[in-house]
Amino acid sequence: MLIYVILLVLIILTIIGIAAVVKKSSSEHAQKQEKQQTQSSSDVENEVSDLPESDQGHEDSTERKDLSKNEKDAQKPDETEEVEDTEKPFTLADLDNPEGFDERPTEHGIVLANQQIDLSGLDTSGLDWGQGGDLDEYNRPAGCMQYQEKYGKYNAYFISDEPEKKVIYLTLDEGYEYGCSSRILDTLKEKNVHAVFFITKSYAEQNPDLVKRMIAEGHELGNHSVTHPANGLPSQDIETQTNEVTGNHNYVKEQFGYDMHLFRYPAGKFSEQSVALLNNLNYKSLFWSFAYLDYDVENQPDPTESLQKIMSKLHPGAIYLLHAESETNTQILGDFIDQARAQGYEFKVFQ
Repeated sequence: MLIYVILLVLIILTIIGIAAVVKKSSSEHAQKQEKQQTQSSSDVENEVSDLPESDQGHEDSTERKDLSKNEKDAQKPDETEEVEDTEKPFTLADLDNPEGFDERPTEHGIVLANQQIDLSGLDTSGLDWGQGGDLDEYNRPAGCMQYQEKYGKYNAYFISDEPEKKVIYLTLDEGYEYGCSSRILDTLKEKNVHAVFFITKSYAEQNPDLVKRMIAEGHELGNHSVTHPANGLPSQDIETQTNEVTGNHNYVKEQFGYDMHLFRYPAGKFSEQSVALLNNLNYKSLFWSFAYLDYDVENQPDPTESLQKIMSKLHPGAIYLLHAESETNTQILGDFIDQARAQGYEFKVFQ
């Protein structure tokens, strides 16, 4: 009997011990949870205190912060796109065209659609163009102004009548190659100047690489006829004159994918009828307001004297004609560009 009593007591004590252990474990677990909750609350308060004062006290402040960041990230591509739309890519043309009143030609040339003129009754008398020596108050040849007024209605240009703009339009005639064109192109590229190169069909046939380079480097190609007739276009009938223009035009179009729209008369010989014909062929006839004896390769002028002469004839809206077979022109071209710019002139490509 005593044994049973002892066993019962032991069982009761065991149960009491187990209950105490369970209670202690539960108490420690509760304390641990309370501590974790307190720490979490403290962390949240610290995060809220780090936010801008206007966001403190709001339950979704963290979400707002993340949302604001996402919205800013989403806006960045649009802002970048807007900048790209307003900023034009930089080209060499920007260096020589700050006012933007002339645009560079396209790599495929320009196609005109001139209003057609009735050729019947127009004067066929041959004229020899030369700018003459009489000058106006802007140092412009007076003959250029007179001829511009008389023949401008036929899309013929002897000068650009803009006395308020100190602009030079540089043009070079290419009847044949004499080993100077590549050096001239080098100088123009170095000085960031674009020009019009008037080429004959034979020049295009014999110098395709130079023609391609002229186009690639942003210069304008001009039509200088098929055969460069010594007696001039007016010495020919209408059909022959037309073939002199279209034969060269079509060849350049077929071989180089380029449409010419500027024509220079061989030897400067023209007539009223011939400039009207060129208009009807969707061309502009481009003469000049400065030229000098530079084309005789066997008797080239002195470089120093030539540079001085060229500079003394500076005038607004000038159309300069230089022959690209001239060694003198090749030597002085860079100095001419620098000195003209020093006097406030800009070089534009005629269109």
